[in-house]
Amino acid sequence: MVTAITEGIKVSVEATYQKEFSNPGQHHHVFTYKVTIENHSAFTIQLLKRKWEIFDAAASLKIVEGDGVVGQQPVLEPGSCHAYMSGCNLKSGMGKMRGKYTMEKLLDGKLVTVVIPEFQLIATIFDN
Repeated sequence: MVTAITEGIKVSVEATYQKEFSNPGQHHHVFTYKVTIENHSAFTIQLLKRKWEIFDAAASLKIVEGDGVVGQQPVLEPGSCHAYMSGCNLKSGMGKMRGKYTMEKLLDGKLVTVVIPEFQLIATIFDN
C-alpha cells in the first residue's frame, strides 16, 4: 500500500493482480486497486474530478480523466473517509499508475489538487 497526504487529505492505494481474469498469452493483464480517501482536514470537501496517468511497459502512457470516481462525487466531512475499487488492463505484466483528484472545499469553493501516490502494477503469475 502507498499513501500520500495533500492539505490534510490522505489517499492510500493498494493494487492486486487478477490472475483469474488475465490472459498473459494474449497480452491481457487485469489489475484492481482499492483507493481510500481520508479527510484529516478541518473542512468539508467534495471530489469533483480525477486524472490518472497509466504507464504500461509494453505501451505508451495513457491518460484517463473524468468526473468523480466510479460514478460518484463523494462529499467528505472532516474525519470521514471514502473507499472504492476500480481496475485497469495492461498489455504487459508490469506498469504503474499515479494521478490527482480535483477537490472543492465546500465552505469557500476553493479547488484543491490532491495527489494520488504512484503505485506499481506487477503481475504475479505464480501461486505463493
